[in-house]
Formats: sequence, structure tokens, C-alpha cells
Amino acid sequence: MNKKQIVVSVVVVAIMGYLYSLPVKGLIKPTETRTNTAGVASATKQAASINVASVSALALPSLDPTVSQQIKSLENKLKTAADAGKLDIQKQLAGIWDTANQPAAAAFYYQEVASKNNDFADWVNTGNRFNEAYKASQDTAAQMTFSASAVEAFENATKLKPADLEAKTGLGIAIVNGGGMPMKGIGLLLEVVKQQPDNHAANLNLGMFAMKSGQYDKAVTRFKRMVAVKEEVEPYFYLAESYKQLGQKPEAIAAYEKCKELMGDPVASQRIDEYIKELKK
Repeated sequence: MNKKQIVVSVVVVAIMGYLYSLPVKGLIKPTETRTNTAGVASATKQAASINVASVSALALPSLDPTVSQQIKSLENKLKTAADAGKLDIQKQLAGIWDTANQPAAAAFYYQEVASKNNDFADWVNTGNRFNEAYKASQDTAAQMTFSASAVEAFENATKLKPADLEAKTGLGIAIVNGGGMPMKGIGLLLEVVKQQPDNHAANLNLGMFAMKSGQYDKAVTRFKRMVAVKEEVEPYFYLAESYKQLGQKPEAIAAYEKCKELMGDPVASQRIDEYIKELKK
């Protein structure tokens, strides 16, 4: 499998996992909601154990042995390094984890770097990776840690550059993910698209948040705008799902077919075929 195929596969797994972790309006019973609330309370206690050591230990077995050994060697150096030498090692570790498509581990190391030099780009890297880690995770405790850390990172970034749209977008996403003040986060994203109507990240997340709240018509508008600018797997997948929820079967099937074409992944395509078959019944 080449690099492009690996990236596409990762995207497919992430979007499917993230989509089906979202509550769909009208499908959650009151008893299920109460159970979930209890789960969140439990997750709050577990969140403190989510750190660079825990996420690294979880990710290391999935890496190429050479990369894994390189990381272990640097982590051992970090433990014994003098304070003056730690920053360079942390930068190296952040970069290696980033290249290995492991955003959680990369985020914690970027966070260490940014905390020391208070550089705008490092805070943005920290926030973006924490947002990516949130999206890829199905663990409630981990998601709480990732969203809170992303908010902190982007708040620091926006203090340095208040008008920067990437930082504002990241902050909006992180705030909504955190669940405390979703409308504040949505407001930030709407400010971004007002200034930059085709902003990819802002439109994608506004569409996904619209799906989460059952506003599938608004989601369709966002995703249609995105695919008109550039045809990509992720917005096409969510566009298909939104059409499906609206009962617009022909449009859903067409979007799924386009999604399949862009994926080029036989396993994922088989799953999409199941969705299409169900719609044709």
C-alpha cells in the first residue's frame, strides 16, 4: 500500500468512527442519555491519566520497528537530558510522531515545546494535533483531555495573533468538541466563513456540527460548497449521510458513489456498497 492509499484509509476509518460516535437526533432514548451522563462523570476521573506516556505506549506497537526504536531512544535521552537540551529532543519527538500520523503523541510534545518558547506556530501545531486526536479517538476520557488541551493551545495562539483565521477556526472546533459552550465555538467558525467563505476546516466542522444537532439541511449546504471547491472523500461521505438522513435517496446514492470513486479502497468501498444497497431497497 502506498502513502496516498494509507492516508485515504486513515481518513475513511476516522470519518466513519467519528460519525457513528455522534448522537443522531431522535435515535437516543432517555435511558441511554442517562447512562452516557454517568459515563462522562467516570471519564472525568480518568482524564488525568491521559498524558504523553499513556498515548505513546498505546501507539508504539502500531509503528514500524525502526521508527519505534528511534522514538524509544529519544525518550530515554529526554529522561536524562539537562533542561537546556530537552527542547531539541521534544521537537524531534513531535516531528517523528507527526510523520507517523499519531496526532495525540505529537500534540503532547508540541505542547511542551510551545510552553517553553511561546511561539505562535507551535501553539497552532499543538491545537491542531489535539483536535485531530479528539476526532480519531473513541475514548471519552481521552477526548476530554484532547479538547481541553486544544482550547488552551489555541487561546494562547490567538493572544499572539488575534486575527489569525487558522487559530480562530481551531479554537472554535475545540470549544464545540469540549461541549461546555458550543454556541461560542460555532460563533467563531461563522466569523471565519464570513471572512473566508471557502475555508475548508470551518465549513467541514460547521457541517459536522449541524449533523450532530440534526440540522441535515444546513449540513448539506456546507458539504455541497466544499465539494464544489474541491472533490474530497470526507465531505462527500458526510454529504451522502446528510442526504440519507433527509430521505433524499438518489442524492445520497450519487454522493456515496463519488465517495467510493475518490477512496480507491476495496474494503471501504465494500462498506459503502452496503449503504447504497440499503438505500435501494
